[in-house]
Amino acid sequence: MAIRVFTGRIRTGVHRSVHAGVRPVGRSVRDFLRLALATTAGRIGLSIVLLHLVLMLVGPLLAPYSPTELHLLPDYPKEHQLSPPTSLYWLGTDQFGRDLLSRMMSGARSLIIMSVAGAALGIALGTVVGMSSGYKGGRVDEVVMRVMDGLMSFPSLLLALLVLTTLGAKAAPMAWLAPFWHQLLIVVTIGIVFMAPISRVMRSVTLSLKEMEFVQSARLHGEPAYYIIFREILPNTLPVLGVEASVRLSYAILLVSSLGFLGLGVQPPSPDWGLMISESRRYLMVAPWVALVPVVAVSSLVVGVNLLADGIRQARRLPKGETQL
Repeated sequence: MAIRVFTGRIRTGVHRSVHAGVRPVGRSVRDFLRLALATTAGRIGLSIVLLHLVLMLVGPLLAPYSPTELHLLPDYPKEHQLSPPTSLYWLGTDQFGRDLLSRMMSGARSLIIMSVAGAALGIALGTVVGMSSGYKGGRVDEVVMRVMDGLMSFPSLLLALLVLTTLGAKAAPMAWLAPFWHQLLIVVTIGIVFMAPISRVMRSVTLSLKEMEFVQSARLHGEPAYYIIFREILPNTLPVLGVEASVRLSYAILLVSSLGFLGLGVQPPSPDWGLMISESRRYLMVAPWVALVPVVAVSSLVVGVNLLADGIRQARRLPKGETQL
C-alpha cells in the first residue's frame, strides 16, 4: 500500500508540472495584454512599443522620401542641407539634404530586429548554459561558471567590439549569407555578450528549484535530465526569465546603437539611428535637430520597453481584476 501511494504521488506531481508549463498561445497573449493594460506604466509603455513596431513594419513604406537618396533641389542645393523642420521636411534634413523623417522611419527596422534577435539568442544560450550547469552541479558547474565569470569581467561594449572585429574579419561561409553577414555577426555578438549574465541568473534559480518535491518526483520517476530541465524546471523560471528578457532587450537596443555610433553597425548609406547620431556630431551647434531626431527615437524605444516591463511587474502584484490608474 505504501508503494502504491508513493508511486501515485510521483505521477501526479509530474503530470501537474508538465501541464502547468503548457499554455495556449492565445491565452498567453490575452494574459500579456491584460497585465500590460492594468497599470498606467504598462499602457504608456505598450503604446510606445507598438508605435515603434508599426515603424518597423510599415515605416519604409510610409516614408515620404527615399532614406538614402539626396533630395537637393537643383536651383538651391545648399538651402536644403541641414534644413530645419519645414512643411516640406517635417523633421528637417541632414548634411546631405536627406529627409530625417524618412531616415528615422526606415532605420527602426534594422535596430529593432537586431536587438530582439540578439537578446533572444543571449537568453536562449544563457538559459541552456545556466540551467544545465546548475542542474548538473559539481566540477562541471564550477568550470562553466568560471568561464562565464571571465566573460562578465569584460565591459559589454568592449567584449562586443572584440567579438565583432574577430568574427568580422572572416568572409561569409555561404554566398547567400553575404548580404546579411554583418547583421548576423551583430546578433551573434549580442548573444555572446548577454549569455554570461543570464546564465548566472538562471543557474541561481535552477539551484533553488532542483531540490523541490516535483523535481525529485520526476527524478524518481526516471525522467531524463533534459526532460526535467526543460519541462519541469523551465516553466517555473518564466517570471524571472521575463524580467531578465526586458532588461536585456533594453541593453541590446543601446548596444546596437553604440555599435552603429562607432561605425560597426549598419553601414552607410543605409539608415541607422546610431550611425545618424555619429554623423551629426559635427553639426550639433548649427543644426541640433539632426542629432535630436535619432536620440529621441532610441531613448523613446528604451523607455517604452522599460515602462512596459515595469507595468507588467506591477500588475502581477495587483489583486485580480483591479487596475492601477
